[in-house]
Amino acid sequence: MDKESKPAVASQPRRWLIAGLATASVAVIGATLGWQDRAQAQSPMMDGAFGFGGHGPVDPAVRARKIDAMVQWMLADIDATDDQRTKISTILKAAANDLAPLRQQHIQARRTTMQLLSAPTIDRAQLESIRVQQMQLADTATKRMTQAMADAAEVLSGDQRAKLVAKWQQHRGHGRGAQG
Repeated sequence: MDKESKPAVASQPRRWLIAGLATASVAVIGATLGWQDRAQAQSPMMDGAFGFGGHGPVDPAVRARKIDAMVQWMLADIDATDDQRTKISTILKAAANDLAPLRQQHIQARRTTMQLLSAPTIDRAQLESIRVQQMQLADTATKRMTQAMADAAEVLSGDQRAKLVAKWQQHRGHGRGAQG
């Protein structure tokens, strides 16, 4: 009987080890996938360097790095000079700084909307007021972004702009037979 009880006792720590390794593996995989989701959401091309894709405050230094990375990606392969890169980064950073307060207004409006929708009675007039404010906010933001894009485009030559548009269309899928 001693021989029968020894394997059972010896296998108990082994079971705990296997269970522990399995739990650790699941935790690592979950953390890795969560990190990848956050990293993708924080990449300059996924979130947009202007920061409208997130839910919390954006550190200006992080935003500046995202813009620099976006400019490096955009201007790769179009023979842009260092001076052009610097000018375009400066233009885009100024626009992002101008848009930062609008982002906070957008986040607050989203929170207010969720509160209104979770109330016992739906206040349609207040929801409509927020919708109108958000449309005005979007109009202001797109005007500023269009101004920044035009200012940045003027830094490039016509040939560079054509290459950039072709690259952007290819990136967005328009170069593979898509319409648009």
